[in-house]
Amino acid sequence: MKISTKGRYGLRAMVDLAIYSQNKPVSLNTIAHRQEISELYLEQIFALLRKGDLVKSKRGVNGGYYLNKEPQVIQVKEILECLEGDISVVPCLQEANEECPRNQVCPTRILWRRINNAVARTLDSYTLEDLIIEAKYRDDSLPGDLTD
Repeated sequence: MKISTKGRYGLRAMVDLAIYSQNKPVSLNTIAHRQEISELYLEQIFALLRKGDLVKSKRGVNGGYYLNKEPQVIQVKEILECLEGDISVVPCLQEANEECPRNQVCPTRILWRRINNAVARTLDSYTLEDLIIEAKYRDDSLPGDLTD
């Protein structure tokens, strides 16, 4: 499994959005500037996030994006699957894949399954709120309080 630029940038943008959209929507231009990501690329990413029901948008002068759910209930896995699709480590473990004809005799399948399960457990155990706390720990100039 390799997380693409779309997944990495999307996750960073979601952390940024969660931090800065607590009081008002945030424009993609602002996120792009803070995160040093192309605004055109963010438009593609946020179209997927909106389709995945993770973000909402508000039009107009004071418009922009905001989270559709609280950060403590948005799992990192949910964000990455929204942007990347199936994140299995090998194709034979992907949900959409037909059953591998060598399933019963493959000597490496148990290894791939264990790695896949470990990755899934790790991604399930982190929420957007966990990443916000980490961001604020690393940069105490960010808005908000860790006890919010």
